[in-house]
Amino acid sequence: MRSHAVSVIIPVFNGARYLAAALRSVLGQTEPPGEILVVDDGSPDGSPEVASRFGPGVTCITQPHAGLSSALNRGIGQAGGTLLAFLDSDDLWTERKLSRQLDVLAADEGLDAVLAHVEQFVSPELDPAAAPCIPEGGRWLPGWLLSCMVIRTEAFHRVGGFDPQWRIGSFVDWYLRAQDAGLRATMLTDILLRRRLHSDNMGTREREFRSDYARILKHALDRRRRAVGQAGEAVARPD
Repeated sequence: MRSHAVSVIIPVFNGARYLAAALRSVLGQTEPPGEILVVDDGSPDGSPEVASRFGPGVTCITQPHAGLSSALNRGIGQAGGTLLAFLDSDDLWTERKLSRQLDVLAADEGLDAVLAHVEQFVSPELDPAAAPCIPEGGRWLPGWLLSCMVIRTEAFHRVGGFDPQWRIGSFVDWYLRAQDAGLRATMLTDILLRRRLHSDNMGTREREFRSDYARILKHALDRRRRAVGQAGEAVARPD
């Protein structure tokens, strides 16, 4: 099966509550992946034990707490597939996610990555009075999220790994670098990811680091200015 070429990386930190559901959504794919790597980033809540219940189909890698980017890079370093896919430990894939994205990659050998739309949902255990409100226009969105992406491994390595200096926004930084590197990606209109909203989403847990987004954009602008300057110097330089 072509899906056996896919390595799925699931980073987790204190995600025991939702990890089993995330794993079931991967294992329940119409075209299951070749390997599933759960990278536990030093969770004290029993997340590795949850992963271990799924047997040999799920490999659990543990490391001291070092942050999301480090966990992702660790999983990518151990992945053996020619395609990479990702899932946050509290989110869910729809059952045809891999099949649909593999169809698109198979149809265009020059395409590096495929993303898709995401449906946001409030985790059902939340008290309705405390649940976040999702405006109707914000329920289904283009998935500029790592969990929405399937990418050729070779293409990923052309861009490089995730930068550990960013506590949040690491995928934004990576995708901006991917654009600079000329990677070709497409966004499907299909809803292939269900993003869970709950009381401990990473954006809430790490809210003191939201300034990272502005710093990431500044880094990207500075990088592009340097590239333009270097190109101008090369044109002006006499033969």
